[in-house]
Amino acid sequence: MRARYLVAYDVSDAKRLRRMHRTMRGFGESLQFSVFLCDLSEHERVLLRSAVTEVMKMDEDRLLIVNLGPADGRGGECLEVMGRQHPPEEIGAVVV
Repeated sequence: MRARYLVAYDVSDAKRLRRMHRTMRGFGESLQFSVFLCDLSEHERVLLRSAVTEVMKMDEDRLLIVNLGPADGRGGECLEVMGRQHPPEEIGAVVV
């Protein structure tokens, strides 16, 4: 079962901040520059934690992961956005 997570981070170094944003784009949708909405399985949540741990400096940076509930239940309905809507990011082709 997938759960919806709100993930926010505060990174003190500009280079790590850009790297964190690129890393997070692989896991969810950017709501604001340092806030993401992610629908993740338990395995994907573990992968996210591992990926951001490689980017962060634990004594300088901070990450917040909030479980909003099942993605197809309460988690899909618990956010309210006011003001200018964030356009969805275009996802290009991925070559593996």
